[in-house]
Amino acid sequence: MDANRRAVIGGAVALTLAGPARAAPPEPLALRRGISLWPWFSLTQEFPAPRTDYAWPPFQPDRPVPNADDLRRLAEAGFDFVRLPIDPGPFAALAGAQRERLFGILSEAVDLILASRLSLVLNVQANAATHHYNPDRFYGSATAPLFSAYRDVVVELARRFGARAPGRIALEPVNEPPQACGAVAWNRVQEALLGAARKAAPSLTLVATGACGGMGAGLTALDPAAFTALDPVLFTFHFYEPYLFSHQGAPWMKDEPIYRALNDVPWPARAGKLEETLAAVRARMRADAQTSETDKAAAYAVTEAKLKEYFAADPDRGYLDRSLVDIRTWADLYGIPPGRILMGEFGALKSDARYVASRAPDRARYIRDVREAAEAAGFAWAFWNLFDGLGLMDDAHRIDPAIIAALGLAMPGTPRR
Repeated sequence: MDANRRAVIGGAVALTLAGPARAAPPEPLALRRGISLWPWFSLTQEFPAPRTDYAWPPFQPDRPVPNADDLRRLAEAGFDFVRLPIDPGPFAALAGAQRERLFGILSEAVDLILASRLSLVLNVQANAATHHYNPDRFYGSATAPLFSAYRDVVVELARRFGARAPGRIALEPVNEPPQACGAVAWNRVQEALLGAARKAAPSLTLVATGACGGMGAGLTALDPAAFTALDPVLFTFHFYEPYLFSHQGAPWMKDEPIYRALNDVPWPARAGKLEETLAAVRARMRADAQTSETDKAAAYAVTEAKLKEYFAADPDRGYLDRSLVDIRTWADLYGIPPGRILMGEFGALKSDARYVASRAPDRARYIRDVREAAEAAGFAWAFWNLFDGLGLMDDAHRIDPAIIAALGLAMPGTPRR
């Protein structure tokens, strides 16, 4: 027997012992330019403690919701996908016919999105303001009291939507996990969730994230080996740096009171002056009748120190590019194509017209700079948000032309070049 024939037979024996070759996994959903649709399936009507259930329907009736024309205009503007945050609380709490109806309402929304020629990232986004169905109880660890209920919701989403519109839907099981960067507890939670979703939907694109609230530092602390084995998989992070600009005036940041009085913070920093911004902060604090003078003085001292750091650092477009270098380096290290990285949230609060309306152009410049930095790194992006204080549309569903331009898109009805 000649050597070549022995090699062929030997290879055949080895292949037989190893079993049939595993088919290559499909490519993940290709994403480029997206926008989040909060609070379509958020802003719930949960009953106060000690109750742990929801009113029906479970979502607040006056919340802003996109209609078919809104979705059509988003596609016409140049968005190719939307990210749909879903509060898992009602899906975990309800049972029987009500739960089935709730999934039916979600299915109708999915059909509406797909009919608008938009792809979809389903994002399970637990509500930290809920007393019972909150992130800590859902996925603070793999032994959290509601972890099995949360996993069941993720699996059901994968099962119901995994085979619908192949190549147009992805599932992001967790939003901004609170564990520390690189935490073993988070790795265990995510592996369990993605593994269960993969069993339910063999070809559905899944989206993995790092801890640290989903920030870039959480992603770069993640070993992706356990997740690339579950392909097709994308990786995501959120980007709001520098927070002193993007979150100025944020009313929900109650644990960090400096943000509520911040206004007139410029972008880039050299577009304004420290003393002008501090004067605007003092004016806003004077108008605050609910905070004690003692608390105002303490908040102002911290605000002044942080703003001095901001202006000294002089952040601009170069700062944003440098901030994304670590994520691109991480991707290159593990052989992850940059197109598989999604900057899943970015944006900035609108200027508060009661104080400084002249900063609206700064917001547009910042959004443009972040978007261009992400594209230069090769990452897809999803703008936050369609509605609310960071939104693209106002309460009358009118699109802001300055933000559309900052996103590199065109107003609906405008011929594209």
